[in-house]
Amino acid sequence: MELLLLSSSVKHGTGFLEHAMPAVGELLADRKRLLFVPFAKGDHDEYVATVQAAVEPLGVTVAGIHRADDPVAAVREAEAVFIGGGNTFRLLAALHRLGLIDALREAVRGGTPYLGASAGTNMACPSLRTSNDMPIVEPRSFTAIGLVPFQINPHYQDPEPGSTHMGETREQRIVEFLEDNDVPVLGIREGSWLRVRGEHAELGGSTGARLFSRGADPRELKPGEDVTFLLGTEPHYDA
Repeated sequence: MELLLLSSSVKHGTGFLEHAMPAVGELLADRKRLLFVPFAKGDHDEYVATVQAAVEPLGVTVAGIHRADDPVAAVREAEAVFIGGGNTFRLLAALHRLGLIDALREAVRGGTPYLGASAGTNMACPSLRTSNDMPIVEPRSFTAIGLVPFQINPHYQDPEPGSTHMGETREQRIVEFLEDNDVPVLGIREGSWLRVRGEHAELGGSTGARLFSRGADPRELKPGEDVTFLLGTEPHYDA
C-alpha cells in the first residue's frame, strides 16, 4: 500500500497542503487525476476547488466523488484517492451510506495511492474512536476503512504546563481509550504525517508524534523515525 496520512492539511503560517507538498508530489508521482472525497465538510464544491488549487502545480486534475454517478465505480477507477479533513462523524456516515468502505479498502490494498488529512487520516484506521470531533451525526457504525491496524489521533496537542483549563487533555482522553481498547494510538502533531510504503512505515514532517500503548509510558517519536513495527499491531477493541 501507498499511504500518506497527514495530521492536518494546513500548518500554521502555510497554505492548504503547502507544508507537505513534497510528500504529496512523491505519493502521486506520475498520476494526473485525483479523486477527492469532500464529505467531511458541508460545501463539497468549494472544498474540491481548494484541493485543485493546491495540487495544480503538480499537474494534477481533481474530481469530487460527490459528482460521480456511481461513487463506487469512481473509487475503483481512480488513479489516486484523497479524503480530506473536517468532521469525522459526518465523513464516516457518508462513506457507509454510499457503500464506499469496502471499495476504498479494496482499491488502496490493490495499489491505489491514498492521501488522508485529519478526518481522512482517521478513516485509514480501524475505527474513528480516536477522533477529536463532536458527533454531529450518527454513523451506521464506528468501523472505518482499516488500512493500518492501529489508531491515529490527528492534531495531537501536548498538555500545556500551568494551564487552568479543567477539561481533559488529549493525553488523558487517549489514556481513557486505552482503558477500554488495547490498541496503540499514534498522536501526530500538526506539521507531521505517517508515510507507508508497502510494509514500511515512517514518520515524516517537522513536529514528531507521541505513541501511546496500554501498560507503557508514552513514547516520543521524531521525524524520520521508522515505525514499521506498528504495522504488525493486533488490535483488540471492546464492544
